[in-house]
Amino acid sequence: MKKITLTIFVLFFVVFGFSQNTDSTKILKDSIKEYHFSGSISATNNGISFIPTFTLGKPAVIFNLSAGGKKLSFEPEMRFSMEGKPWSFLLWWRYKILNNDKFRITLGAHPGFAFKTLESSSNGVNTSTILVQRYLAGEFSPNYLLTKNTSIGMYYLYSHGVDYGTTKNTHFITFNMNMTNIKLSNDFFAKITPQLYYLKMDSKSGCYITSSLTISKKNCPITISALGNKIINTQITASPNFVWNASVAYIFNNNFKKW
Repeated sequence: MKKITLTIFVLFFVVFGFSQNTDSTKILKDSIKEYHFSGSISATNNGISFIPTFTLGKPAVIFNLSAGGKKLSFEPEMRFSMEGKPWSFLLWWRYKILNNDKFRITLGAHPGFAFKTLESSSNGVNTSTILVQRYLAGEFSPNYLLTKNTSIGMYYLYSHGVDYGTTKNTHFITFNMNMTNIKLSNDFFAKITPQLYYLKMDSKSGCYITSSLTISKKNCPITISALGNKIINTQITASPNFVWNASVAYIFNNNFKKW
């Protein structure tokens, strides 16, 4: 009887200990939160934008950053001319509504600041003043993954100009495709992103086609890319018929966990 009691007692503690360990492991795993800090620093020969009022038209440096968790992230985009003058700041907050093997849906919003340099002369003295124009914008971006490296989707952006002299209502809609990890050799890969987009700025509108090509090397943080943008039909006089640029970028990505 004593042996039976002792055996039951030992088995009870083994089972209890195992279940406690399993529960503790699950609780510990669930309590771990994953965060990221990533981004890129790029230099281009021609600072252009799909929205003409945001085009710089000369060499520029662009900082794209992203910090946050699996769902919510803060993604500021800061652009400067090569002289160090600010071009535009977009302070994005983005939230991933859905992110699985087939569908990805993201919502975003930001305050935006566009900078313009005004030159003036008084009594033979030349001065320059930086004018800041403020915008509020929101975005909706659904994507469907056809394969691991190919996706199709759309992108909608609405922007409202806050200050006098800005475009009050901008609608930007694209239909796009992303083809990544196109093997060029054992070490080099390409990414191609063609898209068709519609742009309406207050009462004027236009249709455009654009495509970008990015080439990267395996285990190398440096990429080179080129982008071209062509008018199909437009009423927006500020839009050039064809514009392109080339860029080189340094990309970094850091992930960390917190209990």
